Amino acid sequence: MEGGPHGKKMKRVAIIPARGGSKRIPKKNIMDFFGKPMIAYTIEAAIVSQLFDSVIVSTDDEKIAAVALEYGAEVPFMRDEHADDHANVSQVVAYTLGKLQQDLGKTYDTACMLMANCPIRSSEDIINAMQIFDDSETKFQISAFEYGWMNPWWAHKLDEQNKATPVFEKATKSRSQDLSDLYCPTGAIWIAESEALVKSKTFYGPEFTFCAVDWKSAVDIDDYKDLDMAKAIFLLKKNRID
Repeated sequence: MEGGPHGKKMKRVAIIPARGGSKRIPKKNIMDFFGKPMIAYTIEAAIVSQLFDSVIVSTDDEKIAAVALEYGAEVPFMRDEHADDHANVSQVVAYTLGKLQQDLGKTYDTACMLMANCPIRSSEDIINAMQIFDDSETKFQISAFEYGWMNPWWAHKLDEQNKATPVFEKATKSRSQDLSDLYCPTGAIWIAESEALVKSKTFYGPEFTFCAVDWKSAVDIDDYKDLDMAKAIFLLKKNRID
């Protein structure tokens, strides 16, 4: 596939981590989300982008694997490591790249991690993020969104008597327009050079960069509050309301 500096032909893989043991929302990755299993939106966005030589779902769960295959992803093996509550997605992607090379002899220049719990993120979002990565000198790029009405500059801690203490005391004495923009990472689209990722075992590798995505595309669902927000955003986008 075309891409990278000076039009160099690059081999890219999309890896979608999807373990079966989600606790806060049971069976989250394949729960119904407006008529489809949640993971289906991510698989379809990756395929429609036409960026990837392979779209791989890395899972330890047979039901998730069956759904992934139904929607066009590959499940070349079941994950037998990094499937507990302590595993992080960087480890999962690095492990999957290693298995693909060791077991199947497949190697890729670029790995793109797409969280299964980001159903709003679109193929256009993925294409834009990959273009920014290809045009940059970075080896590690993490999606992020700009804080809006929930501005962390105004964060306070409460004690048992509900007495509030500002986290950033200087911010309380500044005008909002004088404060720097702040960004929060989201699991929507993480991209890295495969070799660098396997070596570092983290997308937060040396001199990693952030790539801003729209806050609506950035929503990743960890609990039921996130799910409510994602449903509201989905309906807004469906009705073309911004």
